[in-house]
Amino acid sequence: MINIKAGILLFFVFFHCILVDSVTYSQSIVKAQRLHVSDNHRYLVYADGTPFFWLGDTAWELFHRLNRDSCLLYLDNRAQKGFTVIQAVILAELDGLHMPNAEGHVPFLHDDPTQPNEAYFQDVDWVIQQAAKRGLYMAILPTWGDKIYKDQWGIGPEIFNPQNAYAYGYFLGKRYRNQWNIIWILGGDRNPRNEREMSIWRAMARGIEDGVGNADSCLMSYHPQPNDAGGSAAWFHKDAWLDFNMLQTGHCKDDPVYQQVMYDYQLTPVKPVLDGESLYEDHPICFQPDKYGFSTAVDVRKKFYWDLFSGSFGITYGCHDIWQFYSPAHEGINHPQRYWYEALDLPGSFQAALVKKLMLSRPFLTRIPAQDVLVSDSYSGADHIVATRDTNGSYLMVYSPTGRGFTIKLSAIKGKHIRCWWYNPRNGEANEISHIRKKEQMVFTPPTSGYGQDWILVVDDAKAHFPKPGEGTRYQ
Repeated sequence: MINIKAGILLFFVFFHCILVDSVTYSQSIVKAQRLHVSDNHRYLVYADGTPFFWLGDTAWELFHRLNRDSCLLYLDNRAQKGFTVIQAVILAELDGLHMPNAEGHVPFLHDDPTQPNEAYFQDVDWVIQQAAKRGLYMAILPTWGDKIYKDQWGIGPEIFNPQNAYAYGYFLGKRYRNQWNIIWILGGDRNPRNEREMSIWRAMARGIEDGVGNADSCLMSYHPQPNDAGGSAAWFHKDAWLDFNMLQTGHCKDDPVYQQVMYDYQLTPVKPVLDGESLYEDHPICFQPDKYGFSTAVDVRKKFYWDLFSGSFGITYGCHDIWQFYSPAHEGINHPQRYWYEALDLPGSFQAALVKKLMLSRPFLTRIPAQDVLVSDSYSGADHIVATRDTNGSYLMVYSPTGRGFTIKLSAIKGKHIRCWWYNPRNGEANEISHIRKKEQMVFTPPTSGYGQDWILVVDDAKAHFPKPGEGTRYQ
């Protein structure tokens, strides 16, 4: 008898295969363009200079655990929602060297990074190409960090040194030099402890750049473990290959991720900053489900806005059931709550997509953190209020995670008349609350308050004639 849970996956895949030809992706115009850092060094942009919003999903085990039909089910779901980046690992965490991928292939012969298995990398090629067809960029980790140093946890084995790390990086760079939708992410959930370990990562980065043949066509960052020293910036901020800084802010609830983003935002030389892994939806909070329970969309949503309004150039969503692609075929890691295909449409994934729509409905590349517009207390913990604004004075936004009221000064807005909106990040609805002459200071009280009752105030210069917040993403 077929396992009922396994049968659910078969149904999802079968139903998807019937409909796949009629799918209309939310990426209505696929821009087959490489990305690069903006002129102000705060954002990523397409080759034509238009803003790129990083709406990422942590699909770490994608290359390892999904067969081709399941991969298409996942990619279509994320493309339809408007995600722009899929974060995945070539040499996966969960015994990625010795346990064959879903197509039956391992990445290397004899665990030797200088002997790649062509069959495995053809599988990787296929996923990257399918993502490109859907307008999705792949943020690819060449390896999870346990293949360089296990550092108290991880399966390993440790196979890299500076010489073969360069060779492996060169192989990847050369193989994918003409693939426009790749962003390289070193690190693999590890913080280097000494110069030797740093030299391995630097050798791999140099190999990728040499393989690509043009450093300007090779966007790269580093995925660390949580730390108090500025994420990737703690070790590599001044390295030329590090195009933007990446943080991992961990899987606890209501920790002040905005402080870490602001730390990197203020560094020199100026580089974009991104929280590349924050609290996952459905994750045991602080890894202690018996004590704290599991995270919900409320918990992950507030971190999106804390990160973004504090200077991040995008957000990364994650679901605990999806990163590991938990299914009847695999033992769960750290208490997953449901199989991955049942978790595809959890509320947080829809609400992550709303963030992108809101931010691209206003000028994006001129946006800066703006705590200075708050006259009243910004609070701490779960109540912390954050603000952002346009340097040209066309709009400002204030995020109140629990619906607390606040007072703001409006000198940052150019015009004499303003339009004010309450934007609901839970469902994307925006309601205009006033169209009035600007005052020096104004008090605002969100429509509701309490746990899960977060609101965003959007104040526009009336002369800008912006659309309703979240509509008409004309700045993409």
